[in-house]
Amino acid sequence: MVQKDPGIFEEYHQGFAAQVDKWPVNPLDVFIEDLRGRKQLVVADMGCGEARLAAAVGKQHTIHSFDLVAHNKHITACNIANVPLCNGSVDLVVFCLALMGTDFIVFVREANRILRQNGELKIAEVVSRISDMSAFVEALEEQGFRLIRKDTTNKMFVLLELQKTGPCPTSFGTRSGLLKPCLYKRR
Repeated sequence: MVQKDPGIFEEYHQGFAAQVDKWPVNPLDVFIEDLRGRKQLVVADMGCGEARLAAAVGKQHTIHSFDLVAHNKHITACNIANVPLCNGSVDLVVFCLALMGTDFIVFVREANRILRQNGELKIAEVVSRISDMSAFVEALEEQGFRLIRKDTTNKMFVLLELQKTGPCPTSFGTRSGLLKPCLYKRR
């Protein structure tokens, strides 16, 4: 739908940006600050929006930016359930407010595929979308990850840091209902 009508993408991102601008902290800024203090990494920014992560730290790190629409030259347009990267080719995968579908497990499985063993998965998600935090983390861990850190200090979003411990299981359930649909209200 978005690829057929890029105007939907623009409208969504404008509303999304307006909402996040009202938050005391933008979770993407947290990820940017973390990357500024680290050695060179290969990073996949899944659901990157306008590729602000690449703009901020792309000279220090190799950033692969993916979203449904290529808003600028830094972005590869694709479904983040199937990105054009080789198996085990990245050190870090970032989902910053990007697990938009309720079928988030397919995105997490793709992150596992492209991550090197012991690679990092960083997720920022709106707290109100997560129906059961323990079950959400358990669903992530079932896909070959181990929770390293959970930061719930912000009332708007949760930050999760996980480490790849192994491949995904061959069969999986969608774990529907753990993430509520992503709806942004105009105010």
